[in-house]
Amino acid sequence: MPGVRIHELTVADEPATWAALGFALDGDVSRVGSVPIRLVGRDAGRGIVGWTLSGLESERFDGLPTVLADDAAAGESPVPTHPNGVTALDHVVAITPALDRTVAALQAAGLDLRRIREEPTPAGAPRQAFFRLGEVILEVVQAPDDAIERSGGPDGPAFFWGLAFKVADIDATAAAIGEERCSPSRPAVQPGRRIATLRRSAGLAVPVALMTG
Repeated sequence: MPGVRIHELTVADEPATWAALGFALDGDVSRVGSVPIRLVGRDAGRGIVGWTLSGLESERFDGLPTVLADDAAAGESPVPTHPNGVTALDHVVAITPALDRTVAALQAAGLDLRRIREEPTPAGAPRQAFFRLGEVILEVVQAPDDAIERSGGPDGPAFFWGLAFKVADIDATAAAIGEERCSPSRPAVQPGRRIATLRRSAGLAVPVALMTG
């Protein structure tokens, strides 16, 4: 299908940490559904440090570190079975102090805006925009006013924040990871879905949620 797609995510985390949580790895890459996640270690930065995309009209992503993929060099690899039951990357979360500005930049770059949700999240974000990138959703969250003030004002760039994965059986996955590293599942904002979150004790450099499909 045409459109912008994720060829690779780069995360400043240790491969061994992901392996301990039940992610299958090939070297420093964990392929989740169609998306390879390259784990480059904590010294490479903080959390999600960038991504490579195909189908772009611009690489200006309002501060989100973005590289245009070489389609000729991109290849499909077999999708592994993850011992923790993760089946796909559901969505990537970014935060911005100026949602309308970021939405305009992403649309100009070629992303497909599906909708803007004018309702607050449980964490207090007042608005969210959703873009489709192949099988993955990019959720761009408007930072709450107090967070904008703490981070230096509304002129700051957008930044990556977290990841959400689909799982075959959320309660089995949470049990396998362990209560000390994963919360119990609960109803998600999306009707009919359930969500669990990995705790700080899981040791990841990026916030991670697990969701039913």
